[in-house]
Amino acid sequence: MNKPNDNLFKIKLYCLHYNECDPKKCTALKLEKYNLIQIIKKNERKLQKAIVLNPFSLSEISIQDKDIVKKHGVIVIDCSWKNILNIKSIPSNHARKLPPLIAANPVNYGKWEKLSSVEALAAALYITGFTKNADFILSKFSWGIEFKKINDFYL
Repeated sequence: MNKPNDNLFKIKLYCLHYNECDPKKCTALKLEKYNLIQIIKKNERKLQKAIVLNPFSLSEISIQDKDIVKKHGVIVIDCSWKNILNIKSIPSNHARKLPPLIAANPVNYGKWEKLSSVEALAAALYITGFTKNADFILSKFSWGIEFKKINDFYL
């Protein structure tokens, strides 16, 4: 699966990127190279309209968020897990957390809730009904399908 399929919705994917990771291992930067994600700044209006994946949100993402995802997209926050508390202050009208999921990425394999950016985006897409989009972005990583397999009880 190398090119987007006509059956895929044009879901907008964004990343608020803090440049705190190894660029060679950064899944958000790899998605950007494939033109599958747009890097945004903290003050952009998209933060008010799109679903923002934030582990500190009181609301969990669900199928009820499908229309927001379809119209405005999903934003993942890419920062070091060491600095995760810094994202508490990011303003958003649609902040959502993910359910507890297991990472399949090589850096945090098998760890609960230590997802890479692509895993977080894929989970949000699966949960909101955009399974083909999720499968497509995970296909860019040799370990991507493993994420879906080990979390099949949620996705």
